[in-house]
Amino acid sequence: MICDRRTILRAGLLGGGILGLSACDSGLLRSPAQVPQLVPLRSRCPIPAPYTVDLPAVPVLRPDGRGRLTMTQRAASAEILPGMSTEILGYDGLFPGPTIEARQGSPVHLTIRNELEVPTSTHLHGGIQPPDSDGGPLDLIIPRGFDPAVLDEAMAAGHAAMDPGNGHSHAHHAVPWTLHDRARTYHYPMVQESALLWYHDHRMDFTGPQVWRGLAGMFLVRDETEDGLELPRDDRELLLCLSDRAFDEDGQLLYPARDPELLRTPGVEDPFMNGVTGDVMLVNGAPTPRTTVTRGRHRLRLLNACNARQLRLRLRPESGPDLPFHVIGSDVGLLPAPVEVEAVDLAPAERLDLLVDFSSLPDGARVELRNDGADGLDRVLAFDVAGRVEEPGPLPTVLREDFETLTAAEVVAERTFDFRLSGNHLWTINGEPYDPGGSLADPKLGTVEKWTFTSDFDHPVHVHLGHFQVAFDRNGDTDPRKRGWKDTVRVTPYGVVDVLVKFTHFRGLYMLHCHNLEHEDMAMMANFSVV
Repeated sequence: MICDRRTILRAGLLGGGILGLSACDSGLLRSPAQVPQLVPLRSRCPIPAPYTVDLPAVPVLRPDGRGRLTMTQRAASAEILPGMSTEILGYDGLFPGPTIEARQGSPVHLTIRNELEVPTSTHLHGGIQPPDSDGGPLDLIIPRGFDPAVLDEAMAAGHAAMDPGNGHSHAHHAVPWTLHDRARTYHYPMVQESALLWYHDHRMDFTGPQVWRGLAGMFLVRDETEDGLELPRDDRELLLCLSDRAFDEDGQLLYPARDPELLRTPGVEDPFMNGVTGDVMLVNGAPTPRTTVTRGRHRLRLLNACNARQLRLRLRPESGPDLPFHVIGSDVGLLPAPVEVEAVDLAPAERLDLLVDFSSLPDGARVELRNDGADGLDRVLAFDVAGRVEEPGPLPTVLREDFETLTAAEVVAERTFDFRLSGNHLWTINGEPYDPGGSLADPKLGTVEKWTFTSDFDHPVHVHLGHFQVAFDRNGDTDPRKRGWKDTVRVTPYGVVDVLVKFTHFRGLYMLHCHNLEHEDMAMMANFSVV
């Protein structure tokens, strides 16, 4: 499958259909001016006007007294666009899947049943879990009657296509598939602090289309520190899963897969190999919805679950200046203290924890959550302000007294990972496409390393297991999220980002990759081994 993907990439890129960069005969992007724009999919059916649909409430699941929880992946029909039925692949048949709520110190044993027609792998993104429960791309739940030879046939075909002329003639390891028949249980120790994580499919070569069709959901971790803060709760805490999609004439999800059955041929049609974006913004599975908020302080927990779309978000009232956000948390935990900003950036897979005060607005006012990203889709969600004024108390001045700040003095090793379109027309890390049996690094358990990420395109880089803090970003260090713990960071075109990453709790094989899901599916992944 990996090498078949390479054949696809060679054919598409050499033909010029993906990038259209006639100046780049080698396949290398050489300057920011040559960075291509994403090509959005265009829906072929009527799209509802903004703010005519109510924000849905996503069901919440909590483990039983023994920490057990079961979800079933199945095909289902969902009413995403009003009056139309859309076929999805969903956890418990929902889009997005149920929100799981867990607590620090209370392990979760999540059983996933696969009733689909394709293999799946569920990754808890941002989780600290043993490698056999990390949900890697080779650790698959296969459906009833699935022939595992399909995996090997695709892989063998790809290996046969490799030759010294493609520049990657080194020996590759055998693919270490781990296959589970119809179901498996993931064990999450819940050793981490309060944060909004998320879970999603991570199947080799097909993560993009399977997440696009619905295999994703939010995962909320609570802890005692959060309990002790005066933060908005219940209906004033809004969990918001943002994702863009496009729809066919009959309301079905459009996705430019080379193999619509998602079985033998990975990859997307040439114009979309930079990443797939749509023209409809969904929030919790509804198109550009609205919701009512009281005139007080609210907590917004944001997840960018888009395959490839970068977001820059503002709160815009009908009149007057934009409302400020107070950022209180990043990907995997609370910041040391709140930070006030006027806009926030959110790359694919990143999360943000925000406080917003609506108490100064008149009854009946509308505030829009707007996206100022360069590629359009500006309207996201409307807040209609109504009801009594709930005077907010003072903002907490300290969010986490025990916040650990990593320093350069702790660094025991430095490594560089270059995310780039290689001269052989592959999305690569350090010039190599993903080798499922290899490993690019061997950090030691309990240590801190400095990892430098460089790029030629826009790459949201995600590290499994290791949480990190941003030490340097060539494009500036003003982003308040970078003061906290993260698992994903945006590396802008020709950017350089240094992170201090810490590896705790578990040894074994993990991975880092680009979270532009089409880049990930087309080889931009690498393993590392915690020793």
